[in-house]
Amino acid sequence: MKHRLSILLLALMLPLTVAASPAKPGKSTYKITVQIDNATDSVLLLGYYHTQNRYIMDTAYNNGRGKFVFEGTSELYPGLYFFTNNNDRLTEFIVYREKPFFTLHTDNYAWTMHMKAKGSQQNEIFFAYQKESETVYQEMDKVKPTLDSAAFVAYQRQQHLRIDSIKQAYIDKYPDAMFTKMMVATKNVDEVVPTHHDDGTEMTQRERYDYFMQHYFDYIPVDDDFIVRTPKPVFYQRVMDYTDKYMRGMPPEEICPLLDSLLDRAEPANQVFRWLLHTLTEKYLQSNVMVYDEVYVHLVKRYFATGRAPWYPPSSIDEQVERANKWDRLLVGREAPELILFDTTHTPHSLHHLGGKYTLLVFWSPTCGHCREIIPATYKVFEEFADSLNLTAFAILSEPDDQTVGKWKKFLADHNMTSPRWVNLNGGEANIDWREVYDITTTPQIYLIENKTHTFLAKKMNADLLRQICKQLK
Repeated sequence: MKHRLSILLLALMLPLTVAASPAKPGKSTYKITVQIDNATDSVLLLGYYHTQNRYIMDTAYNNGRGKFVFEGTSELYPGLYFFTNNNDRLTEFIVYREKPFFTLHTDNYAWTMHMKAKGSQQNEIFFAYQKESETVYQEMDKVKPTLDSAAFVAYQRQQHLRIDSIKQAYIDKYPDAMFTKMMVATKNVDEVVPTHHDDGTEMTQRERYDYFMQHYFDYIPVDDDFIVRTPKPVFYQRVMDYTDKYMRGMPPEEICPLLDSLLDRAEPANQVFRWLLHTLTEKYLQSNVMVYDEVYVHLVKRYFATGRAPWYPPSSIDEQVERANKWDRLLVGREAPELILFDTTHTPHSLHHLGGKYTLLVFWSPTCGHCREIIPATYKVFEEFADSLNLTAFAILSEPDDQTVGKWKKFLADHNMTSPRWVNLNGGEANIDWREVYDITTTPQIYLIENKTHTFLAKKMNADLLRQICKQLK
């Protein structure tokens, strides 16, 4: 007999990771007994789903009569769990709003199909649904050899409608069961986006998009901790699609309210909120989109700086807040802090008085591998547009030690970076601690400044992006 994977796409063969579960002395917090008649396995593994991965957390051994007992003092958070053998044979079960002390009884022939749960209503419902829907699939397997291709496609369509009907019946009868909430969570909101307003007027494409974004998580219980302990397609992938696909190109002033709505709704669910806040903060911290620094700053100030992330160590919160405060001063549209440094002849130059219509502010070093590639390419683009855009450059050596200064001058000569509009400056003496003010932790860092107001027009640029921006300005 074929051992099907979960009907709900829940038994995805994701990489298994061993989760460290430090043992604590004291009374057991869970005891899950698995009885498999005629079991051939000597050991079973207990695991759970979390966002995009599966983790193993416990091991149980056959007592010689097919009895395996998982027992420990680690907390079993709500979610979808499974037991598996060393050959990846797997059966899922649920931990949700019940004490995790129950028995799962089956035989070695068909773990899921013959499973009976004792002491857990959530699992009684879950396995009843799986058996009922699996029966339909078994009927299709039997009928398939008796029908030609076209007839079987029609028959298969009819049986899938039957499965949908079974699924809906369970959703209607057990709306508070975890597995029915999971099934509802897989519903796509784009299927119910209206085409017309209440007054009958047709929605524009933009209005339908706004509705989609505002209602994207309507069917996903982000305020229930179980949702973070589900397979990748149920929650994790939906969040990734939301931020990476549907928010792509959206300005920060539209992104921030949508993320706030999601996070505020999730906050009652500690496990969901922690994962979402960490994931979203890291995503915009690492983003290469220049204006998305603003999203990172917003998240830190709204959640970290206000005490809404108490699980982070105070030092980590302080680090995030300090970085956000720096970045806030360096956002596109902000005024660039004044810089006064000396060139190779020890002549002083002021960023705010450099002349020209635009200034390219560059922090770099010849000892930086990325700089050695990016800076010559950037210089070529600079020369291409310097005259037509009245563009100047304020290029600062970011490692002004004695050993690097010689390499810097040689690099400038070797690459003929001698344009009078490109001012090369030694970062050793300055009016401010520019590393601190401009948050120079990596190089190169390249900004484009509008000189009349001294405001940042662009940042996080390479040569190709600089060329695109220069073409637009021209």
